[in-house]
Amino acid sequence: MSEPKKYVMTYEGIKKLEDELEYLKTTKRKEITEKIKVALSFGDLSENSEYDEAKNEQAFVEGRIIQISNMLKNATVVDESEIPKDVVSVGTIVRVKDYEFDDEEEYSLVGSAEADPMNNKISNESPVGKGLLGKKVGDIIEIPVPDGVSKYEILEIKRH
Repeated sequence: MSEPKKYVMTYEGIKKLEDELEYLKTTKRKEITEKIKVALSFGDLSENSEYDEAKNEQAFVEGRIIQISNMLKNATVVDESEIPKDVVSVGTIVRVKDYEFDDEEEYSLVGSAEADPMNNKISNESPVGKGLLGKKVGDIIEIPVPDGVSKYEILEIKRH
């Protein structure tokens, strides 16, 4: 049997998942139960789209509860006090110069479970995240990405 995947996470990411899990287990489950009751009151289940929709939503929510529970069970929390201030690692914010677009970007390096590229939270498992790991201010790196190679210079590293 294979080892379960370990999830590297910040304390903030753990808290966010715990909050989502609590919401799904309490509020969302009750809402779906009510939807199913209402749909059942309509009678014939063979042509009851409300019932089918509620059951699909229930399956999705139960799957997400299992997924979050597994992530939390296998999470390794990054201790903020142990994060080096001079090296890019999970839990740091790194400001880089992007040579392709000739501008500066700021990325928050997080575990894969917390990744949110639209908010500049990049995973330590993504191509750019992997490429930045372990680098220091002043380093210039080239990272293979799906559409070529991105070139960055690390300008600043700070903690969350």
